[in-house]
Parts: sequence; structure tokens; C-alpha cells
Amino acid sequence: MRKVLIVDDELGTRESLKMILKKDYEVLLAKDAEEAFIKIKEHSPDVVLLDILLPDLDGLKVLERIKQNDPEIIVIMITATKTVKTAVEAMKLGAHDYITKPFDLDELRLIVSRSISTKALKEENKRLWEEIDKSYSFGNIIGKSKGMKEIYKMIRQIANSKSTVLIMGESGTGKELISRAIHYNSNRKNFPFITINCAAIPETLIESELFGHEKGAFTDAIRTKKGLFEEADGGTLFLDEIGELSLTTQAKILRFLEEKEFNRVGGSKMIKVDVRLITATNKDLIQLIKKGGFREDLYYRINVVPIILPPLRERKEDIPLLVDHFIKKFNEENHKNVKGVQPEALELMINYEWPGNVRELENLMERVIALTPNEYIQPKELPFSLVNVSKSNGLKESILSGQIPFLKAEEEFEKEVILDALKRSNNVQSHAAAILGISRRILKYKMDKLGISQNRVKPS
Repeated sequence: MRKVLIVDDELGTRESLKMILKKDYEVLLAKDAEEAFIKIKEHSPDVVLLDILLPDLDGLKVLERIKQNDPEIIVIMITATKTVKTAVEAMKLGAHDYITKPFDLDELRLIVSRSISTKALKEENKRLWEEIDKSYSFGNIIGKSKGMKEIYKMIRQIANSKSTVLIMGESGTGKELISRAIHYNSNRKNFPFITINCAAIPETLIESELFGHEKGAFTDAIRTKKGLFEEADGGTLFLDEIGELSLTTQAKILRFLEEKEFNRVGGSKMIKVDVRLITATNKDLIQLIKKGGFREDLYYRINVVPIILPPLRERKEDIPLLVDHFIKKFNEENHKNVKGVQPEALELMINYEWPGNVRELENLMERVIALTPNEYIQPKELPFSLVNVSKSNGLKESILSGQIPFLKAEEEFEKEVILDALKRSNNVQSHAAAILGISRRILKYKMDKLGISQNRVKPS
């Protein structure tokens, strides 16, 4: 329950206010400034009803001290009609509102209720900004590899710059996360961050989506609509998959970058906005330029600060860190208590190539944590494709590094695949052969050749 402190030297006033408010709030009472300061320190009230005339200290001095110690406390001044001018002065010093004696009960309840709502809104706003800072801080970009350290350094250097940024990388490498980190670590963080996936919007709608339209500009334009450039004024606009835009839309974006102004679809008035543009692509824009699919002049305007995100297969030392991060994240979301990953399972993850990059790893961890009954994730809980591809990659590295000869690796691979097929078929050879796409006779021949005994295979 929200707390209200009433500070007044008149017993009757204190008790009357308590009777009015006690149904909705926890009411605290203080007869003078000294007692008020003690109550504030002990109980941290949300709202203080403070009389301007106190026996031991002027009410304005009390107000100043309260706001110095805790600027978030809402203070409402209590005054008689003859001291309204003083109450107005109090508001200049930080008081939220004032009420006059004798009290209008409905007005009193309304003022206190609005004050509580204001306090709650401030607290929620603060909490949301803390969540934003937490979500898009450098600490949320996981990695200790050389490539990631370079990217951290780059973000710090360019965060407060107005320069356009082009983030390049395969799908799933975290391009939007990097763009948000740039925005929320910049001096624009209190202004909008607007994002759009250019590949997800039909070509016929993308120009209107970005720049807005005037009423009557086309058949369905029944009212004037602001575009994302206007919505992002003062902040950042992130265009993901910019390589998907038509040459016509590219030309309009280029004009904005050169002139810092644009006009809505169907409009003639030029609109100026202050927007930082961050773009991203998983395509080779140079090749697109050669094929006539992307404007060379736009490329040079958006590529002022290039950031290249390495695929996960090129920063395998970051995989254990990412795994730990996702365990914490999905434990919290799913109310689980998974403590970690068995070393054998982690080795399989490290050896896997991760074509879907960090997004693929995140999706895998979410699924495994939701389903596992164990404290530690085991190899058998990982997808069959990941396990076998990881084994294949491990053998490839062993061959290329000269640890084992090619023919020996070939035998090891065949042996592992056959053993897995037998486990999956509960040692029924005909079923195992069907899994492998060979006849039972060939399977038996290979088992004998590789020294695989039927009784060595434990059913899964």
C-alpha cells in the first residue's frame, strides 16, 4: 500500500486527513519538522502533505531539505487562504501541488490520487530505462574474442557521432543488437529508436512506411500519416536488410542523407528531422552495385562507419560465454534451475559450425532448457544433426592437422554413424539399415569389417 505522511502541528488537521485517506493509503503522522524527517527516513513515504506553518522550522525550509534528500518524494503543501502566495513559491522550489484549508474532500482525494499516479509513473519510467540500459549495455553483447573486442571499442568511439553506420554480417549474428547498443550508449538514448526490416515490407508500401503520406496520396490514404523518419526525430532509425530496397526508395534515402529533409508521399512540403541512420545487411552490397541492384552513391553515404560482425564459427571461444548467458536467461524465463552443460555436450557445441549463428544457438538453448529434466544439459539432449555434424567437423580438423590419416578418419566416421543408427533403432538391424539408406546385408558387412558387435550397442 502506498504511504502518505501528513505533517501539521494541528492535531485536528492531522486526524481529519488521516480519516479521509486511511482507506486507500497507509497514513503516517508528524506534528513538526523534526518528527517529519524521522518518519521520512524510517518509512520512505510516497507523498508528503506538508503544512507551510510549522512550530520548529519554516515549511519552505522543510520542503527544500526533503527534496535535497530524496527528489522523488511528492510534496503537497497545506496552506490557509491567506498564504496561497507562499504555496505558489513552494511549487517553484519543487512542491508538486497545494491544498487550502478548509479542505474540499473530493479535491483532496483527487490531488493525492494524481500525485500517487505521478510517482508510480516516474518509478515505472525509471524501471523501464534501467531495463533498457541493462538490455542494450555492452555487457549484453557477449564475447571475449578479438573480433568482438574490436566491435566494443568501435561502439564506444562512434556512439555519440552523427555518422551513418553500416553493420554487415550473416543472418543471426546480432546486427540489431549492435545497432541498439550504439543508440542506447549515445546522447540520443532518451529519444526514439525505430527499427524496420526492409525485407518484410512490400515494395509498394515501403516508401510510405519510411516517409509517410498525405491524405489522398493514394486509394487507401484516408488520413495523413507520419513516416518512420518523422517518428525517429532526435533519435535513431535502423534500416535492417537495406539491400532489399528498390532503387527508387534508395534515391529518396540518399536525398535525405544529403539534405536532411524529405517530403511525404503525395506531399510537396519539405520536412526536416534530426535522425541518425544505422543500416544493416547480410548481402554483399559491392556485388549488388555491380549487378545494378544498389546505388553506389548511397553505399558510400551509409558506409561511413562500417562494422563487420564475425559469424559464430569464427569466434568459437565465445560459445561457452554465450551458453552460460542463455542458461541464465532461459532459467529465469522458464523458472528452471539448469546449472550448466556437460563437457561432452559443450564440446559438441563448440565443434558445430552454427550456420544460423548466435540466433540458432539461442533457439537451441531455449528449447533444451525448456525440455531438460536434468541439472546439466547432456549430449543426448542435443539435436541429432548437431551431434553428427560436430563429429564430422571434429574428424575433419583431426585429418587436416595431421593427427589421424584420412582412411582411419573415414572408418571412425562410418563406425560412429552406424552405432548411432543402431541405438536409434534399438538394435534392430533392418531398421538401422533403413535409417542409413542401405540394405541389411551391407550394414552387416560393414559391422563385421569395423568390428561392431551387436551386444556392444546399448539401446537409447
